[in-house]
Amino acid sequence: MKNITYIIFGILFGIVLTKAEVISWFRIQNMFQFKELHMYLIIGSAVVVGAISIQIIKALKVKALNGEDLQYGEKKFTKGFIIGGMMFGFGWAITGACPGPIFAQIGAGEYPAFFTLAGALTGSYLYHSTKHKLPQ
Repeated sequence: MKNITYIIFGILFGIVLTKAEVISWFRIQNMFQFKELHMYLIIGSAVVVGAISIQIIKALKVKALNGEDLQYGEKKFTKGFIIGGMMFGFGWAITGACPGPIFAQIGAGEYPAFFTLAGALTGSYLYHSTKHKLPQ
């Protein structure tokens, strides 16, 4: 029961995603067809809120839940970012879901999202089992 906070915030996050129509396949299709700005504005808002939040966390020197200092390192750019980003984008365009909203879609009764979940889990497993062979 110590993880009840995470469950509550997960449920609230799912409700917000549903009410904001972020889980709507039609909204996602319209985004990829450049028909409306709804999703771009939501994604842009998330980027701004995330950037501001990180700056506040750094300024307040917030520690991890286990008491350790948070580490902020730069990632070296590789061609894997391009390949992975394209795979992610294609999957998102085809299924109408990125990993976060999959569970909200299932919770909202969009049961074809189980196929998206199966694909995400399969892709994660394949990546984990082959990442040592992938180009750096």
